[in-house]
Amino acid sequence: MPEVLEQRLLDDRLVLQLLPAAAYSARDPVQWQTLGVTLERQRGVHAIDSDRREDFDTWPGTLALTPAGIEVFSESAQGGEYLLLRWQGATPLIAGQQRRQSPGHASALALGREARRLLLAQDRDQLALEHCALEFLGLVQGERATPSPAAKLAPVLQRMADEYSLPLSLAQLALTYGHNELRLLRDFRRAVGITPHAWLTEVRVQAARRLLERTDLPLAAIAQDCGFAHQSHLGSALRQATGLTPRQYRLRFATRAADFTL
Repeated sequence: MPEVLEQRLLDDRLVLQLLPAAAYSARDPVQWQTLGVTLERQRGVHAIDSDRREDFDTWPGTLALTPAGIEVFSESAQGGEYLLLRWQGATPLIAGQQRRQSPGHASALALGREARRLLLAQDRDQLALEHCALEFLGLVQGERATPSPAAKLAPVLQRMADEYSLPLSLAQLALTYGHNELRLLRDFRRAVGITPHAWLTEVRVQAARRLLERTDLPLAAIAQDCGFAHQSHLGSALRQATGLTPRQYRLRFATRAADFTL
């Protein structure tokens, strides 16, 4: 199975985890306060502080805050990459007794992607990770649960997930949405926290990462299969997202390949 990348910080009071895009069934310990941001869409079932299970469909850029004392059970057949921060200090950081979610959280998504880059690095920078984690903790202040605007964008996001290898245009995506390009840009930022172009690049990078991990395809073929204009475009996008070149990424994570059936 793909590994969970973890870093303990601040004398083990804080644990930063990058959870892979893989099937899972997990129950969070109730004594931990947690902050999490979805880096990829996640679909499955969960139970929040009860035995009642409900379907969930969480889009990227959703910040979730869970106070101590709330039990969260969740399972998914395919998962989705997720950045999780567990606070084990005595000082409560998340007020109230309810789990809260804020979709389209640009700051949380940016910090989640930066934490991912730092956790994937060959030589982890402890100080940079602590700084990033503390900024992530700072998002707790003033956050309130908000309804997700992503439901009406589901056809657009699904098209990007299905057709990332194609040269999709904003006009095509706006047609799928049923509104003009300006409306799409505004609503997409609200739902995900970044532009459609930035998200499409993220989807392509995630697809390339999995091909690098699980196959021996040449880099040029991976670039083409994932919608990049050429191999150097793939390299630039992957370095920005992970801090590693395609060859470095493959050397570090290709050992996972034996865990997958292609």
